[in-house]
Amino acid sequence: MVPQLRRHWPLGLGLGGGLLLLESAHGPLASLFSLGAAAAGLWLLSARLKPRPPQLPTSVAGWLERCDTVLASFERLQASGPEAELAQGGRRRQLEQLRGRKAEAGLRWALVGCTPWSEAEQSQLLAAVRSPVALQVIRSHPLPEAPVAWRWPEAFRHCDLVLYRLQLPLKAADLRWLEALPQGQPVALLVDRPSGDWSTWLQQLRQQLPAPLAEHCWPWNPVQPEGLEAELDPLNGWWAAAAPEQLQRSQLRCLEELHGQWQGELEALRRQHWQRLLQRTQWTVAAGVVVAPLPSLDLLVLAAANGLMLQEMAQLWECSWSLEQLQAAAAELGKAALTQGVVEWSSQSLAAVVKLHGATWLVGGALQALSAAYLTRVVGRAMADYLALAAGVPEAELQALLQRQAPLLVARAAEAEKLNWAAFLQQGRQWLQQQGGGGAPSLQPTS
Repeated sequence: MVPQLRRHWPLGLGLGGGLLLLESAHGPLASLFSLGAAAAGLWLLSARLKPRPPQLPTSVAGWLERCDTVLASFERLQASGPEAELAQGGRRRQLEQLRGRKAEAGLRWALVGCTPWSEAEQSQLLAAVRSPVALQVIRSHPLPEAPVAWRWPEAFRHCDLVLYRLQLPLKAADLRWLEALPQGQPVALLVDRPSGDWSTWLQQLRQQLPAPLAEHCWPWNPVQPEGLEAELDPLNGWWAAAAPEQLQRSQLRCLEELHGQWQGELEALRRQHWQRLLQRTQWTVAAGVVVAPLPSLDLLVLAAANGLMLQEMAQLWECSWSLEQLQAAAAELGKAALTQGVVEWSSQSLAAVVKLHGATWLVGGALQALSAAYLTRVVGRAMADYLALAAGVPEAELQALLQRQAPLLVARAAEAEKLNWAAFLQQGRQWLQQQGGGGAPSLQPTS
């Protein structure tokens, strides 16, 4: 068997079966059967073709290169203008600050807490600390107990150690601030030694704290500075082991956090471009359904149009997957859409419009055309969510991720499109009127 044919025989089998079935299918639902056949043909590929996502870096150099790539993506996608240039300049400064950390001689500590630190207490602490590297210390004002947002300032997030001062009993505000620490942020808790048995207090405190923090609690008594060095000996031992590699770990953590923040901003830009792409594709699909003389030709129109959409989406999300791999992912989403009755819902809703409102423009091929456009919207939205979700997922986990998330992605996409149903119908009517008048569609995208 020719290699190309052997590779594509599952798709051919599915499409061929659909063609045989559709030659005898007539009526208003014939094109909807073709949609199912298209999804079924791609479904057969989903078990054989596994998209390969990019792997996340594991080194500082790798993250710096990755962040440079994201900066280039902003240049490519964002509109030109003073506001965009200002935002891009801010991103460059953020990256250069993290790039320059490698040249710093010391490590950064942040002294924080809802309980205030005095300058004298800072001096007593540093006199009792034995650090193998030089320290730069940032001392904060008392943290607010009811802020608008429980978010740590960037200066503290970039520190190599957050030294959080606690007074017992544990207050809700302290717990909220500790829970809001960035993932992977090194933190040590200095607890003002209470009266009574420390072991009893420590046991109660550990039961109240998040598990990662429970083992990093040390008592101290700033009122008796002569005993601080002995009291902080456990902290000194822990820090002596952690300090030599801490700068690199901090760089990795901060670069990964910055990359995640930028990806969120970049995703918003991608969605703006994607909305225009989806708007164009859905009416291309609908036009193919309208002009196809036989229902079986809908299959070819849908496959071609959606293939182009997937390729352009891959460019937007800078995805290196082949068209076959993209279709494999779309197949899983199409399968979920059929299982959840997306086609049936759109057909029934369109029929209800005809029955209740006498929508004479929804006749003949218009019903099938709008159903095809609606299915394109749902699967396209779910595919966009999947491309965003799959970025950086290890290849070994990707197929399981798709199978696990496909029903949820499609359900969310269908629900979002139901909210846009009235706007979609209005667009559909305008588009059909333009088709009848020979004009090209010129529609505003729905969100």
